Amino acid sequence: MKTSEKRILVLHGPNLNMLGKREPEVYGSLTLEQLNAELAAQAAKLGVAVECRQSNHEGVLVDMIQTADGEYDCIIINPAAFTHYSIAVRDALAAISTPAIEVHLSNIYRREEFRHHSVTAPVTVGQIAGFGSQGYILALYAAVDIIMRGGKK
Repeated sequence: MKTSEKRILVLHGPNLNMLGKREPEVYGSLTLEQLNAELAAQAAKLGVAVECRQSNHEGVLVDMIQTADGEYDCIIINPAAFTHYSIAVRDALAAISTPAIEVHLSNIYRREEFRHHSVTAPVTVGQIAGFGSQGYILALYAAVDIIMRGGKK
């Protein structure tokens, strides 16, 4: 499953810089740095490159999404809290041709009612939720599959 020169952008939304400290019973004990290292190691095995970025700021994530178009073959995004209300992040994902996969560490549908709705999911290829950090690895495999099939949204 080699896809040389293919690039995947991983975007982590607000508060994900606090992984390992913030509610470990919900989000696990892995730090963001450890998660990114796992992604990089798995990506290398799959023959793709990953770049991981995190921001607590909605506009910064919008800028990252917009500039990713044409620069990356797929986006893996955990919009975190922005999942539930950011029309700006949703519209940025909808405006680009680069396919995106939405990921959540926790199962958002087993949590508070306000977390049950994603405004971003309808403009992504799919959503993976509830598998902890393994969800990102599953998304990486899905991204490689999307790229191999021609990178269609």
